[in-house]
Amino acid sequence: MKSYTLLEIADKADVSQKFLEREIASGNLQGERVNNKWCVSGVSFRKWRRKRSLSKSKSNQIQQTLWEIAVDDQNNSKKSKKDDVVEWIDISKDWNRKDFKKEYSYLDLFSGAGGISLGFEMAGLKGVAAVEIMESAVDTHKTNFDHPVVSGDICKDSTKKILYEIVDKKENCGVDIIAGGFPCQGFSMSGYRVVNDKRNNLYEEMLDIVSNLNPKFIVMENVVGLRTMLGGKVEEKIIQDYKEIGYKVNVTELCSADYHTPQLRNRVIFIGNRLGKANYYPRPLLDKDRYLTTKDAIENLMRHPDDTEFNHVATRHNEDMKKRLSEVEEGKSLYKNYADAWKKCPWDKPSCTIKENHGGVNIHPRLPRVLTAREMARIQSFPDNFLFRGTKKWQLVQIGNAVPPFLAKAIGLALRKSLESESKTQSC
Repeated sequence: MKSYTLLEIADKADVSQKFLEREIASGNLQGERVNNKWCVSGVSFRKWRRKRSLSKSKSNQIQQTLWEIAVDDQNNSKKSKKDDVVEWIDISKDWNRKDFKKEYSYLDLFSGAGGISLGFEMAGLKGVAAVEIMESAVDTHKTNFDHPVVSGDICKDSTKKILYEIVDKKENCGVDIIAGGFPCQGFSMSGYRVVNDKRNNLYEEMLDIVSNLNPKFIVMENVVGLRTMLGGKVEEKIIQDYKEIGYKVNVTELCSADYHTPQLRNRVIFIGNRLGKANYYPRPLLDKDRYLTTKDAIENLMRHPDDTEFNHVATRHNEDMKKRLSEVEEGKSLYKNYADAWKKCPWDKPSCTIKENHGGVNIHPRLPRVLTAREMARIQSFPDNFLFRGTKKWQLVQIGNAVPPFLAKAIGLALRKSLESESKTQSC
């Protein structure tokens, strides 16, 4: 794991080593003694630098890190999709290919059930490892993939050590791609959208791992609301952080429905590389009039019997709740104050965003109940042979949090185009 001496930090931050020693003594900077010399991890250095930078701002500002400042309303954003610099590439001819040589490798951080991993495997990429903290998601990942899953807190050095050992044992050139849908709850459009959620610091951990493993490409996925934070300053900071460690990063929004997923799920996608190559994005495969619908995805499950192994077990509502659910209009929520929870999917259009929000799952458009895990999985583009582990509650959480595999597949195919453009002299 990358670390810095006090001399290196003093040079980067334009301060004296004595000043840094006082910062360590006061607890502002986290360091440890190695061979009688202070060493500071990359994560600790960046946190300290960010905190120090903000402390120099106007005295009437709350001295918090960038991730701890409340977010402006989305209407105040200085970013919009039309302003993005994007190089689109056609992936249509590769969409149904099955004969890929798996010569390119990836790591999946914050992997959850494995939406990104599954999509990348469909695109002919080879998994080296995944990292996940949720036990049921780890079990799901182990059930469906051959690559190892590091189970644990990615913030802990012990977890990273295991990951690095797995990568070190890999032959050839290390890792080509590191991908991560770092937890987005703090960036969500729901609630107060205040970003002091500690889970947002996990972004720093991904940055640290990328800095240490030096992959050719990086991919980050998050909710579109991230783009509006501080009028676009958070997005700019992410791009700048990766620029500092050698990556050119582009960013835009992708809609899962454009890639054969029966769901209107928009996500912001960062792609970067250190090779000086184009960061290709997959050109949409479907026009809006050809989008798959909720009906296409789940109609034949309406009379399917409950099947635990198939993750298809209907929730048993009482008669009053059934009546209330049946009266909800398509596209509307059961509760006026919770527009993103207990929402009824449209039947003849792509589904609204699939999520599991404290029990508030999506409502079936034709039956007086909420969707089953298998119905949610289909709307997310998971195939029927992909099995979810854990209790029904945790299956719903895994599916709701997942990146749609078909969206990840499209991104993976675009990454292949970029990697294939790399000359032999730039490869191992």
